[in-house]
Amino acid sequence: MTNLTYTNCRLCPRACGVDRTRGQRGFCGQPDGIRVAKVMRHFWEEPVLAGQGGSGAVFFSGCTLGCLYCQNQQISTGRQGDTIEPAALRESMEALISQGAENIDLVTPTHFLPDILPALRPKLPVPVVYNCGGYESVQTLKALEGLVDIYLPDFKYGNDALALQLSGAGDYFSVAAAAIKEMVRQTGPYVMEGEKLKRGVLIRHLILPGQIENSLKVLDWIGETFPKGTVLVSLMRQYTPMERVQAMPPLNRTVTEEEYEAVLSWMYLNDLEGFTQEAEAASQEFIPDF
Repeated sequence: MTNLTYTNCRLCPRACGVDRTRGQRGFCGQPDGIRVAKVMRHFWEEPVLAGQGGSGAVFFSGCTLGCLYCQNQQISTGRQGDTIEPAALRESMEALISQGAENIDLVTPTHFLPDILPALRPKLPVPVVYNCGGYESVQTLKALEGLVDIYLPDFKYGNDALALQLSGAGDYFSVAAAAIKEMVRQTGPYVMEGEKLKRGVLIRHLILPGQIENSLKVLDWIGETFPKGTVLVSLMRQYTPMERVQAMPPLNRTVTEEEYEAVLSWMYLNDLEGFTQEAEAASQEFIPDF
């Protein structure tokens, strides 16, 4: 089993090598130990995840990406969050399940995995969802085998120059591609029971305004890499211009109908299965208040 530790921290692909147990901080800016910003039943995930009872979302503080357009800046780059022990995390997850949550949705958890893993044992009675930015270390993912039922990665960029500019990750495409392959290796082809996703990989792609070619490359890779019936795709149009991109056209606007339709057509040409979003999703009303 992969050894995950906060000392010489290499939990994410940045491999900062800092000793978080001694107060050092890497790219994520987080200490050792779990910091949780919000625990809630989340009803706005894809229908196959949220179901009737919602996803049991645990939003962790910090992030291993630095997306300028991040909608969760309060927790990803801010200091929002409370420190909790693994036992308390387990209790929170069990409470969500008792309230009717369809799954446990771990949102940006990678940089706290040494303390999250004990909370996932014994196996929970509902699927565990690993909700991440796609920028993941294969070695770290291997430690999750058997504990995660559904991987929910973003695949943000097919263009590394864009990834460097907007997320500070100039190696994003190759890193995310390898990570998603590992996720699929672990789960196998997706499994539905009725209208609920029980196992598999659901890849999210957020269309960025003025960046159609970026989206087409991502969809091409998915279509060329996985046979039909292996993964699901969620094509997202919820991009909402946040404060840090207000002076960065075209990122200071939402995605146009023409842009979305162009990328959607490409998704169908690649014979990809999954989900689409209504234009109304591009609103700050759907961003949780942390």
